[in-house]
Amino acid sequence: MNTETDTPLLRVSGLTKRFGAHSACCDVGFEIFPGEVLCIVGESGSGKTTLLKCISAQLQPDHGSVEFDTRDQGLADIYRLSEPMRRMLARTDWGFVFQNPRDGLRAGVSAGANVAERLMAVGARHYANIRHEASGWMQKVELDARRIDDLPDTFSGGMQQRLQIARNLITRPRLVFMDEPTAGLDVSVQARLLDLLRGLAADLGLAAVIVTHDLAVARLLAQRMMVMRGGSVVESGLTDQVLDDPQHPYTQLLVSSVIQA
Repeated sequence: MNTETDTPLLRVSGLTKRFGAHSACCDVGFEIFPGEVLCIVGESGSGKTTLLKCISAQLQPDHGSVEFDTRDQGLADIYRLSEPMRRMLARTDWGFVFQNPRDGLRAGVSAGANVAERLMAVGARHYANIRHEASGWMQKVELDARRIDDLPDTFSGGMQQRLQIARNLITRPRLVFMDEPTAGLDVSVQARLLDLLRGLAADLGLAAVIVTHDLAVARLLAQRMMVMRGGSVVESGLTDQVLDDPQHPYTQLLVSSVIQA
């Protein structure tokens, strides 16, 4: 956590989201500070992905607030901002890495164009500079910059995920949301991707909220973690403390691998 400021980057209070009679999230609250990584863990159906969509303005909650430390208004409820302002946040201060990289990439344009689009969205216009920066970010995520003109479908799944990460980070957002970023990848590919994410988070001072069912991902990437079950947070705290000495019976089952997500 960044101890130089008492102002959180993101504050979630009393967040509740229902689908009919089913509560996908129930009275969830937490704060994220600049440079802090939080993992949300739980089995399938626990509400973690619904929560991520609500706090990233993809799904409006029924109750509660999601406040973000905007550059000009300070902490502001994102659902009270205008739609253009939320779109601007999504292009500048936020990034979102989807579980399936194809959901976060445009198939019909080149790898370099995918990475560069966010630069153009924030006003960059000099073609040579944009291409140079896109090439540099491909190298940062360990992709061959000579493939800058290749289409995303010509890359492997792990490479597409790296490409999606570069696309999101090129504008140096203050907060990145990630939904199961290593799911569906081979173990060796997962390990390389996790090393990459850990290095980028440290180098850029990123704050991130990461949804995962993989406790190893939480231990490697996050300072803090929350455990969800049935839409509610059943345990939260420093990652090592929660994993090494879980207090809630559900967390104990997760840690002992009795429950498979």
